[in-house]
Amino acid sequence: MRESSNPVMRGVLRDNQKNGGYAGFGSGMAGAGQGAVMGQQLGQPQQTDPYARPGQPVGARSMTIDDVVTKTASTLGVLIVTALISYFLIHQNEGLAMPLLLVGGLGGFVLVMIATFGRKQDNPAIVLSYAALEGLFVGAISFVFANYVVVGVSAGMLIGQAVLGTFGVFGGMLIVYKTGAIRVTPRFTRMLFAGLVGVIVLILANLVVGFFNGGEGLGLRSGGPIAIIFSLVCIGLAAFCFLIDFDSADRLIRAGAPAKAAWGIALGLTVTLVWLYVEILRLLSYFNSD
Repeated sequence: MRESSNPVMRGVLRDNQKNGGYAGFGSGMAGAGQGAVMGQQLGQPQQTDPYARPGQPVGARSMTIDDVVTKTASTLGVLIVTALISYFLIHQNEGLAMPLLLVGGLGGFVLVMIATFGRKQDNPAIVLSYAALEGLFVGAISFVFANYVVVGVSAGMLIGQAVLGTFGVFGGMLIVYKTGAIRVTPRFTRMLFAGLVGVIVLILANLVVGFFNGGEGLGLRSGGPIAIIFSLVCIGLAAFCFLIDFDSADRLIRAGAPAKAAWGIALGLTVTLVWLYVEILRLLSYFNSD
């Protein structure tokens, strides 16, 4: 079974696989639930649900696409609200920009690590707390780019373009996935994972070199041609990550994973959306800087 390139999604898939969530993958789950109800009505012995996790009540509701949409919308809602609060707090007191940026960024990173390695991706408290912290980060970094990095351009227009670009890419990749224009195969997943590892290595190398040449690093974030190409690569990788995330969610739904697994999908999609938004915002700042 192929794994997701998103570490959060990979953890959700791994946990459900270990707990028997993929037994008989591809068989009709809706029919299984209806069969159990009919058996009770006819007085037949009730059979154990082969998809149920240990300790999960027999007949417990499996995850649906509505669960994914609802949990993802809730997570993004919390993120957007806290991002607006963060932005306006900084607008009133610009000295809050760096504290909120650090608290939100580092706090969100820590919670993602806890969710991933602590196998708590389906914990709503952790997912919503991540969304709140990441909202502080998104609001702060949006203010910094729109008011410090870019001068002479409407902050609302710059941020609005980044938001539209982010959801435009998200919607476009959803259409690509639904139409099957790009198939998610093990080879595709391996290539995408290799690309993500390469980007992480380059970012770390850029930081290290930056300590010795006045912060320029390898030129990956300097605003020049190399920086533009690097941001485009990051945007492309983030876009393709959506295909893996959609495929992971689809497989969990078809495998009859428990409804709470939708929180893990919401977390994984939110992580990708935030990365995509920041990269698009950064790219727009390059084109609008002097």
